[in-house]
Amino acid sequence: MNKKISVSIIWAILAAALYAISSPVSKILLLRAAPMMMAAFLYLGAGIGMFLLGIIRKNLGKGISEHHLTRKDLPFTVGMIVLDIAAPILLMVGLNKTTAANASLLNNFEIVATSVIALLVFREAIKKRLWLAIGLITLSSLILSFEDVSSLHFSFGSLLVLLACVCWGFENNCTRMMSNSDPLEIVVIKGIGSGLGSLLIACAAGEPFPTLRYVPLILLLGFVSYGLSIFFYVYAQRNLGAAKTSAYYAVAPFIGVALSWGIFRETPSFSFLAALAIMIIGVYFTTTDAKGSCLQR
Repeated sequence: MNKKISVSIIWAILAAALYAISSPVSKILLLRAAPMMMAAFLYLGAGIGMFLLGIIRKNLGKGISEHHLTRKDLPFTVGMIVLDIAAPILLMVGLNKTTAANASLLNNFEIVATSVIALLVFREAIKKRLWLAIGLITLSSLILSFEDVSSLHFSFGSLLVLLACVCWGFENNCTRMMSNSDPLEIVVIKGIGSGLGSLLIACAAGEPFPTLRYVPLILLLGFVSYGLSIFFYVYAQRNLGAAKTSAYYAVAPFIGVALSWGIFRETPSFSFLAALAIMIIGVYFTTTDAKGSCLQR
């Protein structure tokens, strides 16, 4: 494994660790903010925070060699913003209707969505081992989507989380197409554009403005869990491709589950533990497959 690949793997895992705190902390802040407003300020926090970081970077003379986005990137930029408006709104609404641990684990379905879209739309090669991982993660997600497996009572909150993952799967591939451009510039555009779009939708829906004293906390969470996480994620995609980056990113839900258990003292059900075991096996096959050569578009 060459040095570039090794560094990219570190970027992907760091991105996952930063994103992992999003679900449990958002669950708490949703007590003080409506779902769509929450999604808006999370992305605004990412955009504003990374813009300020960009000013610091420029003053230090860093990032000069980075390429700016061009006109050919416009379709992917628009797609990225639209999908990033939809995904966090779906996730925040879903979080209101399911447990934080459940939502954290379901986030691994993003691997499935990203990989399948990378294959069908962007022609990335996917090995048999990764297909096995996709099947196991999908099975685990189906188990988590039913609150009571014996009576097959479907969880609407879980469905919304899965839909968010599909949106992020498309978005990951859009971002992959721009990953040779400046990651900081991508995150600023993504954050400001998606944040303002979500804010307009929230206002149109009549959602109340968050309690002012909680706005800085939401913005800070957005900067850390979305801004910095996406920044490192884009760097990882340069050498790993969309599918493999999402594979290493798969550690995020497990960190989120651990945090959720610690914060909310949630007692896991038998179906959750079964899904967790299947998910761990699936992620194992994903990450061991990812040790091979990079995916090619």
